[in-house]
Amino acid sequence: MKIEKKIWPEYFEKILSGEKTFELRLADWKCKPGDILVLKEWDPETSKFTSRKIEKIVSYVLKTKDIKFWPQKEIKKYGFQIISFK
Repeated sequence: MKIEKKIWPEYFEKILSGEKTFELRLADWKCKPGDILVLKEWDPETSKFTSRKIEKIVSYVLKTKDIKFWPQKEIKKYGFQIISFK
């Protein structure tokens, strides 16, 4: 399955360079090994997509509820997923 998600330029660049090989996302959607994660660069300053995107094959998904980046209500409802890719 192909899954499209927005990603900010600073993180897009790190993935493009190979420095970043995982993604932390709110687990409000399903993702499993073998899926293709399509990361579309989103510029938060212009609120528009750039023309760049990266496709990564999901190799592992770890779900947890112990990280505090999102509102507690959403964390309790969805938990988190940490996505590694190759």
